Amino acid sequence: MNKEETPEERRERLRKQLDAFHDWPSAFTFKFVLPNDPARIAELKAHFGVGAEVSERHSRNGNYISFTIREVLPSAEHVFLRYEAAGQIQGIMSL
Repeated sequence: MNKEETPEERRERLRKQLDAFHDWPSAFTFKFVLPNDPARIAELKAHFGVGAEVSERHSRNGNYISFTIREVLPSAEHVFLRYEAAGQIQGIMSL
């Protein structure tokens, strides 16, 4: 984001990039890392549909889990909604 780009302009720029790369509906892959806490894991999974493919990988010491989630979404707006919902989870990192 450049200094003069508003959040709305940034979102529109990202929407155009997503629309240029995807023909909606389209499969989209999300990547997250979060602390190994069952409540946070359940919260993350609850933000995605039942048809979403979820794979998990534990860190060496088991303190964190990385998630790759692939879901067919109808539009770029749904990508934004998923990231915004996941972003509310304490300690989550989006990749």
